[in-house]
Amino acid sequence: MSPLDIIAVVLILAGTFFGIVATIGVIRLPDLYTRAHATSKSDTLGIVLTLSGVALVFGTGVTTAKTVLLAIFVFITNPTAAHAITRAAYDQNIAPWTTDTEIKPEGDDQ
Repeated sequence: MSPLDIIAVVLILAGTFFGIVATIGVIRLPDLYTRAHATSKSDTLGIVLTLSGVALVFGTGVTTAKTVLLAIFVFITNPTAAHAITRAAYDQNIAPWTTDTEIKPEGDDQ
């Protein structure tokens, strides 16, 4: 294995780690605003790291250029979309979760 292959594997594993962190954040966090934060930060970093590793594996060529452009596109649009979604939620007066908010267990209709 060449040093370039090792760097690519490390980048892909780091991207996978941040993708898992984003997934856990979406599942565990209590409201739209914190979930949007998890997806816009962790997911973006995970995708960019993974695509960087993939670009290293491809070497030089058109495929690498497309992969880099895709990473740049995701880097710009993912946080922008999360901001637009949370701004729309704020404009619709969707209240953020606070420590005073009671969370009912599922199936508790009382």
